[in-house]
Amino acid sequence: MTLACAHRGDVARARENTLEAIRSAIAAGADIVEIDVRQSRDGTVIVLHDATLERLWGHSVAASEVPLQEILSLGHGDLRIPTLQDVVALFHGAAATLMVDMDTIEMADPAFDVVAASGLDVIWCGDLQAMHRIRSRSATARIWMPWASPTPPSIDTVRDLRPEAVNSPYHVLHRPFVEAVHAMGLLVSAWTVDDIPAMRWARAIGIDSVTTNALDRLQTVLAEEPTTEPELERPLTVAQELARWASQVIRHSAPGEVETKAHPADLVTGTDRLIETHIREVIAANLPGHVVVGEEFGGQATPGTPTWYVDPVDGTTNFANAVPWNSCSIALSIGGEPVIGVIADPWRHAVYWAVRGGGAFRNGAPLRVTPRRDAGLAGSVVLTELAAHRAWPGMIGFLDRLADAHATPRILGSGTLALASVATMGALGAVVHRFSPIDHLAAVLIASEAGAIVLDEAGCVTHFPTDGGVLVALPEAASTLHAIWRAAVTS
Repeated sequence: MTLACAHRGDVARARENTLEAIRSAIAAGADIVEIDVRQSRDGTVIVLHDATLERLWGHSVAASEVPLQEILSLGHGDLRIPTLQDVVALFHGAAATLMVDMDTIEMADPAFDVVAASGLDVIWCGDLQAMHRIRSRSATARIWMPWASPTPPSIDTVRDLRPEAVNSPYHVLHRPFVEAVHAMGLLVSAWTVDDIPAMRWARAIGIDSVTTNALDRLQTVLAEEPTTEPELERPLTVAQELARWASQVIRHSAPGEVETKAHPADLVTGTDRLIETHIREVIAANLPGHVVVGEEFGGQATPGTPTWYVDPVDGTTNFANAVPWNSCSIALSIGGEPVIGVIADPWRHAVYWAVRGGGAFRNGAPLRVTPRRDAGLAGSVVLTELAAHRAWPGMIGFLDRLADAHATPRILGSGTLALASVATMGALGAVVHRFSPIDHLAAVLIASEAGAIVLDEAGCVTHFPTDGGVLVALPEAASTLHAIWRAAVTS
């Protein structure tokens, strides 16, 4: 059973870390209520996340510089900064368990003293040194060890601390991680999970406790039965949330270990594998029976089965070399036709999506191509991509013909973003020499739904070329650009 942990109380109903938020979380049936601790100038342990009073209380001063009575005067009623002693009193006889989080070792002794004097059994989490200090004070303290690596801790790592659980940001977790930690006799806790698809995923892979800012939502998910609904609303929501999550990971994670696949220029990073693993697990948890075909772990489409095509980081070479031009591509095909396409564009803080027949969108706003005043190519930008690190057959001729037409080519390193750029960034057109649904299906659906034309090498309108490459272009330039491409590959 997965436990529901209310992050800083029931923050959907009251200001975080206040008595009202904490009482609301207890009354709502949270299994665990997490709080944060600081100290006032006179040494009283207070319940506050930030080091300063600025974000929530409008004062840019550090809490540690303000006397307790001044801190207690902020706000009104139960919407004030409480002391840890006041909060501990709420949990005597309550069904919920208090979790005390701290981000510095300096808070360990003061917080421990308050809790020990109350006799309350709490969970401790936060700074690793602080957790070791808590352990030195009590052989029986319930400690949830912080762990931010996608590689699970070893027995040697946990031996001295003897934690009850491993407490991790949810983006590093995956089923083998959970299984490895369970094999050591420990629980797994994930923070902070606020979207429904990730909540279903956490439950499905066996995570024992989920920390959330959306307590009601999490409790609803934990109570629901698995579904096999065929409609597109849930798949679209799943893909959108995955894209937003992938954007955060790509922007804020180092590539991790960089390896090669087919040749020394064909790179894969730890982040590629982490993202694809998570996407597979979330889809499995939310959409039973769906198939995933991915860039890193393969897969096989099954006729009649909804199939997802996933490239976790399209533009891995850019990512591995800190070039901010890469994306995550997620597309759903049913009956051999794309029905959902979602692209995460991390560095422009955009998520693009389309549903077949339902239009294309950027961050929820309708997305349409921008027509040109004439059908000529002069002064336009046309994107293409290399065949891995080499020119594709006919590429030099293609570039020469574009130059003759006074169009400017760009090779930026992400086939997904190249094809989508006709809709998302004003390119006249884009060509890739070999269509792959893993890399390109989401992009062609989004571009098509935004009003672009998608053609295969033979000039046929298609979303899913079965052979050769694919062209995306503005309607007024599609035939001209296709003729240039066709001439280049047949000469």
